[in-house]
Amino acid sequence: MNASKGGKAAAGADGGQVVNGVLSRLMAIKPSLGTTGRRIADFIVANADSVVHMSVTEVAERTQASEGSVVGLCRQIGAKGFQNLKISLAQDLVQPIQFIHEDLQRNDNAPKVVEKIFHSNIQALQDTLSVLDASAIARAVEILLGAKRIEIYGIGSAAPIAEDAHYRMLRIGLNCKVAVDSHVQAISASLTDPSVATLTVSHSGSTQETVLATRLAKEAGARTICITNFGKSPVQAFADVVLYTMAKETQFRTEAMTSRIAQLAIVDALIASLALANYDTAVGTIQSTFDVLSAKRY
Repeated sequence: MNASKGGKAAAGADGGQVVNGVLSRLMAIKPSLGTTGRRIADFIVANADSVVHMSVTEVAERTQASEGSVVGLCRQIGAKGFQNLKISLAQDLVQPIQFIHEDLQRNDNAPKVVEKIFHSNIQALQDTLSVLDASAIARAVEILLGAKRIEIYGIGSAAPIAEDAHYRMLRIGLNCKVAVDSHVQAISASLTDPSVATLTVSHSGSTQETVLATRLAKEAGARTICITNFGKSPVQAFADVVLYTMAKETQFRTEAMTSRIAQLAIVDALIASLALANYDTAVGTIQSTFDVLSAKRY
């Protein structure tokens, strides 16, 4: 799945498209890059202010890489070339958004921990908005509404997100079920067919169980949708539509709330779009289920 499919863009001065969140994109794909790609990415991130005034030749020389490698990295994050990357980077730098790179430190006190966690969660939402493709949401809505049945897969920290998506889809009248057990996922996915749509939630996109379930569903003919973090990952090879998050997980925030907040925001956008596209049924079902649930309240 090409990275350019996962981001929002605006017309650039060179006739290309401005790519939002260049620094975040570079940081997200860095783990999947080779030695040269990482060196170029590190240089751009560390010297962003200077890079906007440099030529591709200068960057290549400073990073001991070829011009082709620099341009190739630009294309991996959705830019058409180095000039397009510079324009996009310049736009990022003038926006009042501070990228949160710091990790929690051993001697951080409670106020500092709270501040860092809240800032990083806010940043995850802003970064996710910069890479989420509205047309991908529209394609996902079309697939889900066209399916006779929807299956939702998630495991580990993604399981609560999968279960929330299941609950929310039930509330608007969609025929769906959720599987958060790896064996049930595999069996259920292998029994899908072209009338079924699947939604896989995986931050890394590399969890063996959910990659297997998505692959089995794809091979059975189901239409597949995936919510995963920006960058290359195995699950994307079996996804018809990818909805990207942009959340940083670090030493003290592995499986952190940043990724789940970003995933929940995408689920919110997806459910709202589904409800609006199927308005009468959704409103009627929400009302009838509200009446049922009201009986359970004091």
